[in-house]
This record gives sequence, structure tokens and C-alpha cells, in this order.
Amino acid sequence: MSKSVDNLSRGALGAVCALAIVAGGSVPAFATSSVPLPNSMAALGDSITEASTTCQALVLCPAESWSTGTDPAVNSQYLRILKLNPKISGANTNLAVPGAKVDALTAQAAAAVAAQVDYVTILIGANDACTSTQAGMTPVTTFHDDFAQAMTVLETGLPNAHIFVASIPDLYRLWQLESPNRAARTVWAAFGVCQSMLANPLSMKKAAAARRQAVLQREIDYNTQLQQECALYANCVFDNNAVFNRRFSAADIGTIDYFHPSIPGQAAIAKGTWNHGFGW
Repeated sequence: MSKSVDNLSRGALGAVCALAIVAGGSVPAFATSSVPLPNSMAALGDSITEASTTCQALVLCPAESWSTGTDPAVNSQYLRILKLNPKISGANTNLAVPGAKVDALTAQAAAAVAAQVDYVTILIGANDACTSTQAGMTPVTTFHDDFAQAMTVLETGLPNAHIFVASIPDLYRLWQLESPNRAARTVWAAFGVCQSMLANPLSMKKAAAARRQAVLQREIDYNTQLQQECALYANCVFDNNAVFNRRFSAADIGTIDYFHPSIPGQAAIAKGTWNHGFGW
């Protein structure tokens, strides 16, 4: 992967504060079908990529993953590649870790290097913004440094691999959509889900509104770091904020924790990220 000259809080339910639902979109101008189809792939990230709660409560369901899953109902990136290149059959490694923040990405990258894969997908960072308190969010400079370190590991160990980086989803959209839902509010409070954004979800007081806006801005700042760092590498594609900009619906949200994507939600991620990828 050559350098371009141009340059839920931790725990069972709070592990991943992400709802990355995207659908549609067009292939960016820089992504062309001349990029070779991979013979192997690995998914890095957190429990959104492990498809937590899509098959049953508090269980990881990697078959439903938007990236490496095998469920036809999701039609993951892996299944889409498999239709075009049978050589990738069985070479779909999910290295995502529930509750992972960006500081865990380097270890996942090292595991991808050990597997010597041709293609890597990354969806990370929601847990850095989605913490128990606003003050607990990862500083932007720290986020950048940790992500840059992971990218260096991938560049050094997999110089010919192609990397797809998804933006962090809009947690403010989740609050807007589900805060009127009593069941969602009950679960969020009972399990301490993403309190930086979702604490006191019905409060319209100035302090609560400012807290939510601060979390939203931190997500925007993280996405900027992902985009800028990815742009340094010729074989890296960022999704141009397709995940972040997607206005997902209630049908895309699972009803176990009102946080993780449902199976239709995972399918939407798969479709949207594919359409903003390498043009295969």
C-alpha cells in the first residue's frame, strides 16, 4: 500500500455506539474497476461489524456482518466479491472486537497482516465518541495518532492490499429518531447506552442540547481525521461520509438494544459501502 505523493460504552450493550446505516450512492471518481478483485479480506472494527444482536439478544452474529458476512439477506461485501471472484471463498476473516475504540485498531491491523489479506475494511470510532460522559470522549489528536499508527501497520505489512474506510455514523440522528420511543429510552437508561449522547434523551435544556452538539462535532472531527489519513495512501478509499450522512430509519435499528443495526440495517451498510468502494 504505497504512500500517495499527493497526498456503547464498553460492555455487552454499550460496547458499540454505532449505527452505520447507508444505502445507495455512486462510485467516487477515483474508484475504478481496474482495481484487482481480492482473493481474501479482513474486517476491522467493533461490534457493528460483528453484527451484534441481529440473530439474538447480546450475541455476536458475524454471519450478518455488512463486511464479511455470509447471510444472503445482508449481501455483504464478501458475498458481492464472491460473485465476481470465487477464489475468495472462505477467505473472509472478521477481526472486529466488541467495544473497540480506535486505540485497539493497531492490534487488529497486525492480525490482518498476519493473515496476509488482499482487502481490509475498517469501521471504527463510534465508541470513542459514544462514552459514559462527554468528558470521556477520545481527544481528536489522540484519535488521529492511533488511526495513523494502524494505517502504518497495514501499509508496512500489506503493501499491496486495498483498504476501505467507512465514516462514523451520526449518533445525533439516532437520538432524534429513537428518543420519542419509550422502549428505546428504557433500554438506554437501564444499560447505560452511549450516555454522552443519549443521557436524559427527552431533555431540551441548554446543557443537554450543548452536550449532544459536542458529541456530534466530535464525530465530525473524527471523520475528518479518517478521511485525511486515508488520503495519504494510494490504495485507501474513504466513503466520503456516506455512512455519516445516511438518514437511517427505525427499520434499520435493532429492537434488542435500539442501537445496533437490524439485518435490513446491515444490508443497507453493505450496499452503501460497496457503492462507495473500489468499483468492482
